[in-house]
Amino acid sequence: MSLPLPDYHSHEEFQNRIRKLAEIRELGIDPYPHKYVHTQKASKLLLEFEGKEGPQHDDAAEGKTEHVFVSGRLVLFRAMGKNAFAHIQDETGRIQVMFNRDLTHVKGFHPTEELSAIKFIEKKLDLGDIIGIEGHLFKTQRGELTVFAKRITLLCKSLLPLPDKHSGLADKGVRYRKRWLDLITETSSLERFRIRSRILHGVRSFLDEEGFEEVETPVLQNTYGGAQARPFMTHLNALDQDMFLRISLEIPLKKLIVGGMQKIYEMGRVFRNEGIDRTHNPEFTELEAYAAGWDYLDMMDFTERLFESLALNLFGDTKVRLTPEGEASAVVIDLKAPWKRLSMKEAIETYGNLNVDKMSVEEMRSHLLKNTSIEEKEVKHAGKGALIAMLFEAFAEKHLIQPHHIIDHPIETTPLCKPHRDPTLCKEGFVERFESFILGREMCNSYSELNDPELQRKLLVEQAEKKEKGDAEANPLDEEFLEAICQGMPPTGGVGIGIDRLVMLFTNAESIRDVICFPLMRPEDAT
Repeated sequence: MSLPLPDYHSHEEFQNRIRKLAEIRELGIDPYPHKYVHTQKASKLLLEFEGKEGPQHDDAAEGKTEHVFVSGRLVLFRAMGKNAFAHIQDETGRIQVMFNRDLTHVKGFHPTEELSAIKFIEKKLDLGDIIGIEGHLFKTQRGELTVFAKRITLLCKSLLPLPDKHSGLADKGVRYRKRWLDLITETSSLERFRIRSRILHGVRSFLDEEGFEEVETPVLQNTYGGAQARPFMTHLNALDQDMFLRISLEIPLKKLIVGGMQKIYEMGRVFRNEGIDRTHNPEFTELEAYAAGWDYLDMMDFTERLFESLALNLFGDTKVRLTPEGEASAVVIDLKAPWKRLSMKEAIETYGNLNVDKMSVEEMRSHLLKNTSIEEKEVKHAGKGALIAMLFEAFAEKHLIQPHHIIDHPIETTPLCKPHRDPTLCKEGFVERFESFILGREMCNSYSELNDPELQRKLLVEQAEKKEKGDAEANPLDEEFLEAICQGMPPTGGVGIGIDRLVMLFTNAESIRDVICFPLMRPEDAT
């Protein structure tokens, strides 16, 4: 059986490069060697010589200046008589290279009268090829730091051209789907993912300093829970049973708290079979941390310290210039503790001019239907607590530009949170939960974790009943988790932070797709 070749195999550019590849091999050159060690990076060299005079061209030609090994992708080439100039690009930036007809040699190539080394470079190499360069540094008359190339090693012959250098990748869909091209052509994208790596390192370092231990829990689960979400389902052939990709890290981490671990965290992928938009991707990275003996007030302080720490590590300041959604200009966001704290009811009154204590359930429904795009079926059977949450999302959330903790949520919003310790709020059906918001975007979710086995069973049974009635986002009853709670979980504070949204915040990214290396995309050939 022969499989059809992709369309690009018939393109003229691909065929030209295939021909050059064959010619290179005929000359006895390995176009894909196993190893090459470069000792310098472009940006470091440029920084080292910034604002300094020469080294001089003649000294470089004679090998008297700094000896360097660099490598990168050929992104610009122009021949100029006995010399040729090029730019190569490594992961840190670009640096100029000069090839000389008499002094530049190509590893494995033996010049002939018909084909000199510089002609080999001009005729057989293409933009996009990866090369290693051994040479000496000098500055041109215009002051541009340049490597006088003495020896060239072909490291990888590319068979497809890079995107046009002027138009780049205008189609964002192509940039997300073919992230490797985005990273080659857009330095801002490469920098964004570097910052993501620094954020992940910063989060782990902060948690280590706070005495938390990192753990790992299963991605494949018999029973899913810990969030209101529709799961992805698969089948495990070895046991002939259906399994679920986790929608949250919460349940297994709480089992470890029951087992005696005191301060733990996990940072890993979770999966929710739901919509895709500017802040949602079905596969995303979540951090969850739990501390025995803590409550949601402790977690508020912890969250503030974490964000402060990240801002200082990244920018050297807790004040960061960021752009709210839909706005043209940036604002200064101050992440320094303490952050503003409002109850959900206070936030609705402050930013939505609505006093929910003076509104009946019918008045809340009517206000939502008249002033939002929420459909009637969503509010028709919603109780008071759910309606309060809807009013908050519709009329208050977008105003939370500076850091806010929105505390004391209705119990209907979660089955895993402790009832409020204030008797009045407890009687009204509020729990010790907070969500933190910056730029009108939810950044984290935290509880004083519920550890009353009887109340936990009641709330999870209600969830299971909702699922039986057709609520696709409700959770099934998890008897194993209830058994663990029955064996005793200490008072515990927990927090969940979406890492992708955290990276969006600190990189000022417009979409979650900008901060995930390979966001979920429809296949190119999908109809």
